[in-house]
Amino acid sequence: MMRFEFYSDALANVPKLSVDGALDNAIHFSHWRGNETPGSVKADTSTEIVLNLVAAPNHDELTQGIDLVVNNHFDTDGVLSVWVMLNGERALPLRDKLIAAAEAGDFCEFTSVDAVRASIVIQGSDSPIDKSGSPLAMKIAGEDFVNEARSYHLALPEVEHVLTHTDSYESLWREPWKRIEIALESFASGESRVDEDPVNKISLVTLAPGIFGPTGFNSAAHAAPFAAISHHARGNLFVIATPLKDGWAYRVDYPYYSWAETIVRPGIARLDFSAAINALNEIEKNEAGRWLIDSSELASAIKFSNMNNQLTASRIAPDVVTRTLAAAVNERGSADAHHA
Repeated sequence: MMRFEFYSDALANVPKLSVDGALDNAIHFSHWRGNETPGSVKADTSTEIVLNLVAAPNHDELTQGIDLVVNNHFDTDGVLSVWVMLNGERALPLRDKLIAAAEAGDFCEFTSVDAVRASIVIQGSDSPIDKSGSPLAMKIAGEDFVNEARSYHLALPEVEHVLTHTDSYESLWREPWKRIEIALESFASGESRVDEDPVNKISLVTLAPGIFGPTGFNSAAHAAPFAAISHHARGNLFVIATPLKDGWAYRVDYPYYSWAETIVRPGIARLDFSAAINALNEIEKNEAGRWLIDSSELASAIKFSNMNNQLTASRIAPDVVTRTLAAAVNERGSADAHHA
């Protein structure tokens, strides 16, 4: 029977099954880069990988008789991967729900209403940078903070019920879901929009300030509506512009799945934006901010930030930013053609 422990250094030299991670001295069942997951079970999310594993006729051969399951971080895909490993074939009837929730959590994808809500219940909002903790674990514990190891032990027994009775957890998903719904409605009404550059595969995402509330965007309090953006943008690079004061707040992201090793979703190469950053800083009129390469998040590329690392108002128009970044994309394309 499989058993789970949250990873610690005490397990460094113990044989183990590393799900949704790529730990040393372990067999990997993970989409994290650097993984050594067996090719026969690879998939885009770790949850789907483990589902493929438990359905595989050579399951015992792939796990080599190891019964210790570990992970070193808490999020929806991690929790669901562990839950599938612990429950084995009993998890297979929930395959579609499990994968959809994992994609909502790890890739900020709007797979279905219930999938997004279930992920919110487990890990929190649709934001990959939200580290406020698991609403589910905190609710069960009756505490405002629960560490990641304890969150697993509290959340795992609830997984099946969360997936099959998501409405029962409305108190946990209501407010984050409301923010996602407002953003989706903003795109549907045309207040927020996406302008695609199909040649350079750049999506210019212009967000209406109203999606953040009556006072508009506040970089200290608000995150981008990641699920709504990924639902509408189709490029390999998202230029996200939000009106702020007398300018624009900018963040530039790669698609939110692209940090992982994926099989179905196409890989997205990371580009050298050094020349574009220099060009933008040369024409920027707001001396309180700088255009900077940003890799602080799994899919972030560029931000216009102040000295406190908060987004601030650039004076450069969105079409100019997009054209400047397109030059970097073109340069990469020309270099690839030259070496082909």
